[in-house]
This record gives sequence, C-alpha cells and structure tokens, in this order.
Amino acid sequence: MLKRRLTSEDAASGVVAACIRRKILAGELRRGDKLPPERDLVQQLGLSRTSVRAGLQQLAAAGIVTISHGRGTFVADGPLVLDSEQFHFLSALHGFSRAEMFEARRSLESTVAALAAERATGEDLAAIADAVTGMFASAADPLEFLRYDAAFHHAVAAASKNPVLASLVDMVSGMFFEARRRATDRMPPLTKLAEPHRSIYLAIRDRDPEAARARTVDHLIEAERLLQAELGDAPLIGPDAGPLASSGVPA
Repeated sequence: MLKRRLTSEDAASGVVAACIRRKILAGELRRGDKLPPERDLVQQLGLSRTSVRAGLQQLAAAGIVTISHGRGTFVADGPLVLDSEQFHFLSALHGFSRAEMFEARRSLESTVAALAAERATGEDLAAIADAVTGMFASAADPLEFLRYDAAFHHAVAAASKNPVLASLVDMVSGMFFEARRRATDRMPPLTKLAEPHRSIYLAIRDRDPEAARARTVDHLIEAERLLQAELGDAPLIGPDAGPLASSGVPA
C-alpha cells in the first residue's frame, strides 16, 4: 500500500513539473515570471497541495524555478547552471578516463579563453585579475589557493559571454578542482602554479585570442602532468567526490 501511494504522489508531482515545463517551452512563462499561487495550481491541475508543492520543489532542485517564501515561486532568472552532481555520477558510471576529461577540458577552456579575449568587459577583466592576485596572495594556503584558482577559471568562462560554454566549463573543471582538493599535500609550489594564470589573463587583457587559447592549452597540459604526479593511479572521481560547491570552492 505504501509503495502504491508513493508512486501515485510521485506521478502527481511529475504532472506539475511537466505543466510548468510546457508553459516555459511555449513561451507562456519567461525568465523572472511569477508562477500562479499554489492554490491556483491545485485547482487548475486537480491535484493536492502536497503534490503541487512537491512538483515545484522538483523544478527548484533542477534550477528551473526559485521559491521565495512569502513572495512566491518564480521562473529562474540567474545564470545557467548545469547539474554537476549528475555529471559526476555519470562520469563514474561510464568510466570516463582522466585523459578524456582533460581533452574535453582543453577544448572547452581554450575556446572560452579566446572568446573572453574578444568579449571581456572591464568588470570581467577585474574579476579575472582579482582571482590571479588572490592566487599569489594565498601561496601559503593550498585550499584558499584552489578557491582562487576555481574563481579564475569561472571568471574567464563567464567573460566568454556564452552561458552554455561557461556552464560546461564549470561542470567539467569542477571535477579537477575537487580531485586536487583531495591532494593538497602533494601540490608543487603554488607561486609556480599561479604564473600560467597570470599569463592567460594578460593575453585576455591584451585582446589576443590566439595567445589566450595557446596559453590555456599549455597550462592544462602541464596541469594534467601535475595531477598525474599528485594522484598517481587514483581515480579522478573518488567515492566522496561531489560538486566543487559542496566543499565551499566556487566552481
């Protein structure tokens, strides 16, 4: 009986999620729009308030809506965020190799670095420069260094002005930062690691897409070598690995 009841509730909450998705795809709801109140959705869909609430929570977990207590539920209006936790899980399930992951990362990050050199605003350049400064300033603190390292790659990706590529970079690069977080005791001198980031920043600041692309590729080739030295044959994804954000490191 309990199993049947739970299945029925899950199906009902799925109806809510499917309804909102259809409205978004049809253009009836756009970014930032407020959804009808729960009581209206209950009447429109003929479902219980519990099922409606569960469906909205399902959409919120997927980043499609945001729920603000006292204000209502809104279609998400922030930056695109892909499901990095699911990506980590699928990567482990399908056995993506470290070499395959680095190849994907080199392709993605060299592309966004070149785009950033063409499109970065003054605010973008300031964010990238702040991350580089933070890396040099935290050379005695590996975990803090990795926070700025992650912030650098995120800022470069954001400066590309392509939210799809930027989200993919965050998702893929997050796995590498998580792996390095687990091996901070084996990292080389951090000032040496900061230098390539400054070189990439200078190419972006100088509006030189090809230099930004080439320096990013060189940096990631060296990063692959260093990660191999730090991790040996250990898998890139450990059983306790999760999205970088869960460890407090921005992705």
